[in-house]
Amino acid sequence: MSAPKVLVVLTSHDKLGNTGKPTGWYLSEFSHPYDVLNSASVSLTVASPRGGLAPVDPSSIEAAKDDQVSQNFIKSETTKPLFEQTRPLSEFVGNPSAIAPYSAIFFPGGHGPMYDLATSSESQQLIREFWDAGKTVAAVCHGPAALVNVKLSDGSHLLKGRKVTGFTNDEEDQVGLTKVMPFLLEDKLKEAVGTEGAFEKAEQPWAEKVVVDAGGRLITGQNPASAKGVGEAIVKSIKAQN
Repeated sequence: MSAPKVLVVLTSHDKLGNTGKPTGWYLSEFSHPYDVLNSASVSLTVASPRGGLAPVDPSSIEAAKDDQVSQNFIKSETTKPLFEQTRPLSEFVGNPSAIAPYSAIFFPGGHGPMYDLATSSESQQLIREFWDAGKTVAAVCHGPAALVNVKLSDGSHLLKGRKVTGFTNDEEDQVGLTKVMPFLLEDKLKEAVGTEGAFEKAEQPWAEKVVVDAGGRLITGQNPASAKGVGEAIVKSIKAQN
């Protein structure tokens, strides 16, 4: 039996609004799930809207300077090609045979997804195709921005009536970027789940919170501290599928 596969989707966006500062994907939110998935013999393919180099947020490298898992990931010649040579989303969208080998799609965070994946029609279609095929959809921190505008084939919202989490308004305030964001993720997630669903969060900002819904097929994590737990939930979900 071949190893299970996960398609990871990173942002292609590298500018933090009009601040002049760089952004991208957040190192520990990919490195820790990668560590968990790799240890479970799960194979990963990485895509992004534009393909090619997906920009890592420099501040996330600095924040992870004492995090050995992240340092190994960013420096290793084994893992660097994952984010330096991503495949464009267009290779997968509308191509059932291209997504057939994958059990799950996973969106790490960083502020980049707020600007491109949130509004990418290709990303939204790909999520819908994974969902319709009975596969798992997972995201952490700002990664759930990719889910906020996804409609299913019947026109209903992917998240309507679901339980989810993501980077909170309090956490955005504490990093001083509330006014820079194109929208606030917590607000958009609450809007998407509606009155029948729920936005859940840890009792304290920055604490770990992983929410699993839809029979294990919808997995969201609140913040960087939740990244490893999201990886573990993906492994559990894949095992349940196979």
